[in-house]
Amino acid sequence: MHCDAKSAGGRSMTRERLLKQLDEAWLELKESYTGLSESQLKEPGVTGKWSVRDILAHITTWEEEALKHLPYIVEGGQPPRYSTKYGGINAFNALMTQKKAGLALSDVLQQLHEVHDRLLDYVRRAPEEQLIQETRFRRRLRLDTYSHYPKHAKAIRQWRKKQFAGWLRICLSGDLGECAPATSD
Repeated sequence: MHCDAKSAGGRSMTRERLLKQLDEAWLELKESYTGLSESQLKEPGVTGKWSVRDILAHITTWEEEALKHLPYIVEGGQPPRYSTKYGGINAFNALMTQKKAGLALSDVLQQLHEVHDRLLDYVRRAPEEQLIQETRFRRRLRLDTYSHYPKHAKAIRQWRKKQFAGWLRICLSGDLGECAPATSD
């Protein structure tokens, strides 16, 4: 059955359009941190106390949640509420951030790509009826992925602008010893 593709909040969607939306949002996220050095990726303060590394671990956590709950939704199940199980989404995020705090940056990046690839694989195989209409499945997928990534990509871009503005102020103040953008580690 062929459906006209509409926006994420629209009623109908093709698998191809959904995958394209996922890909576009993912590329926007990747572009937001491309070129940052290892030390910049680990610098806190991007979103609250989180670094870019923490944000990427957070993105992976929510993709893992999607992979855990989407098959359950397909079977007609209702995932437990985060408010009941964890005391809310913020409590869940704090718990997962704490669990992943000890991971090396290389492990965070590896998990980010591996989990994302698994998610794409799952969406490619998901039942068509779950994708073409606004279903609980598609809502969960949207909230955990392509409407989630842009929020964090925007925060990273804003942080980068602040970092650049700070560097520029130092340069314009005449402190040329400090006037060099951070380079890759």
